[in-house]
Amino acid sequence: MSDSQSRFPVPPMESLPEDIRSRIESVSEKSGFVPNVFKVLAHRPDEFRAFFSYHDALMEKESGLSKGEREMIVVVTSAMNSCLYCVVAHGAIVRIREKNPRLADQLATDYTRAEISQRQMAMLDFACLICDQAAEVSDDDFEELRDHGFSTEDIWDIGAIAAFFALSNRMAGLTDMMPNDEFYALGREPKSAKPRLVK
Repeated sequence: MSDSQSRFPVPPMESLPEDIRSRIESVSEKSGFVPNVFKVLAHRPDEFRAFFSYHDALMEKESGLSKGEREMIVVVTSAMNSCLYCVVAHGAIVRIREKNPRLADQLATDYTRAEISQRQMAMLDFACLICDQAAEVSDDDFEELRDHGFSTEDIWDIGAIAAFFALSNRMAGLTDMMPNDEFYALGREPKSAKPRLVK
């Protein structure tokens, strides 16, 4: 990624602090490429550390939300915020986590018609409320989520993920961060799918 792909300087790997370089190398080994968010945010090392620390606290811990559900929240609220980077990048993760090559596109376009449960629909309705009208949240919204089996801590997670990725969405816009080409193909075909012969 060259500097021209961000509005701010993108530091070369060799100039980065050891902990940040190590994290980026680990991601590269696991995924086969370096997502642009790591390169762009490395412009501010202290903020890079804070961003990914909060990201990991929300997205990697044990929770009443599955990892796939957490990614659904990211895709839907990022679509509301017109964030191409997060819709494409986290859409790829949704496809992989949920083993459904159609789901990310459905969520990004109209989640109310997506192949999800009523519980997940309620989760996304609440995430959208946080994304767009957090000041309007009421006790009734909490009760509706509890009726679907969400705990108080789960409700915090839903809201915190929507709020955190609002920051991410806006940083992507600020920096003109674009999704890596590799994201577009990830999870499009289930691993068990076999080529079909055309007759």
